[in-house]
Amino acid sequence: MSFASYGFLFVFLPVAVGGFRVAARFGPGAAMGWLIACSVAFYPVVHWPVLAVSLGANALLGRWVRATEGRSAQQWVLAFGVALNLGGMALGRSVAAVPPGISFIAFTQIGWLLDQRGGGGMGGGRLGYPLLVLFFPHLIAGPILRLRDVEGQFADRATWRPRGENLMVGGVILLIGLLKKTLLANPLGAIVTPAFDDPGALGLLPAWGAALAWSFQLYFDFSGYSDMVIGVARMFGVVLPVNFASPYKAQSIVEYWQRWHMTLTQFLVSAVFNPMAMATMRWRRSKVLLLGPLVATMVLAGLWHGVSLPYLAFGLLHAAFLAINHIWRALRPGGRGQDRFSVVGRVVLTYLCVLVGSVVFRAPTLDVAGALLGGMIGLHAGGAYVHGALHALWLAGLGGIVWFMPNTQQILAHEGWRPSWSWAVAAGCAATLGILSLGGTHEFVYFQF
Repeated sequence: MSFASYGFLFVFLPVAVGGFRVAARFGPGAAMGWLIACSVAFYPVVHWPVLAVSLGANALLGRWVRATEGRSAQQWVLAFGVALNLGGMALGRSVAAVPPGISFIAFTQIGWLLDQRGGGGMGGGRLGYPLLVLFFPHLIAGPILRLRDVEGQFADRATWRPRGENLMVGGVILLIGLLKKTLLANPLGAIVTPAFDDPGALGLLPAWGAALAWSFQLYFDFSGYSDMVIGVARMFGVVLPVNFASPYKAQSIVEYWQRWHMTLTQFLVSAVFNPMAMATMRWRRSKVLLLGPLVATMVLAGLWHGVSLPYLAFGLLHAAFLAINHIWRALRPGGRGQDRFSVVGRVVLTYLCVLVGSVVFRAPTLDVAGALLGGMIGLHAGGAYVHGALHALWLAGLGGIVWFMPNTQQILAHEGWRPSWSWAVAAGCAATLGILSLGGTHEFVYFQF
């Protein structure tokens, strides 16, 4: 079920919020139980057995990890648990009807197992673990939650006391995300889809227009989804981690990955790169050898989206970008210039690297990616899908929003934002516009992972 759908906004969400407010009168356990029930209902019925097996197996694995004595023995149990979850993720992707959000569910489970080292528990009692995994705002497309993100909130009884402010703040964030999705991301499909269907017909300017349109579509789609997730969770009093922070404003590829899909980056760094890097440094004290863990981490980041050559190439491409970024930093220990020209230059260079990577990410095959990138350097004489001045102005306007407007967190943090009548009127008008823009089958990009 998409967040940007009539069924979710006018049926599921009102029932979930209303039921939560009733259940909360009977205590935190009832409130958490209601959210778990809503989350199960949110997930497609045909895949309920997948959730049941995953939850049951990982609950047993978590108990096994906590009961195992000795670091070495515990590491073997964890390795088995990680392999089991990754194997389940691969198996799930091999079936005809792939369980939605299987990658996010697997990584959330792996993170929870890793957090069980040292006898880690779960705030909120027995219901804390299933709610961590199943909480429907993040269930299908993230963010990837770790124990530290919600343990304190789940254990705090105040979290489960409904507050009008949470409902209003969450509603505003949800609305901002909805407008990004329906008004900014979805319409770009009219440019992107035909371009990637026949990239060999694109001349220089149409190829650049298609690539820019896709990069903005991906940006506003994921940004909109991230806002809607945070907004929906906030309506139930749960504060989820920020997962998107104006990544196209980044001044380096390293900074880009610190701003884009932030919880995935943090997970890969803590669970994959750091252990491999420490093992490498213990084996041989050479920072050059850290390129191995870097490449392995980015390959996993690429293949996490799906087992295909374009995703593999996407991971390797960003591994190369990151390696060059780190080497450049090492060669220039004095820092970087902060004048306007230097900052703009770094932002533009970073975005161009990201743009190339996004084309590879979107393309169904490497041939399609190569054809579109070839058009961007003038290898094609074709003129199909020529976009006129209106499209150019449209893309320029989107670029202005991306690079010069504050993001959602900055807007709400400005001067201690509080709900007001003026905001209520503006939100009502925006909600009407967003609702009128609903329709079609525009699913969020990350729902396929």
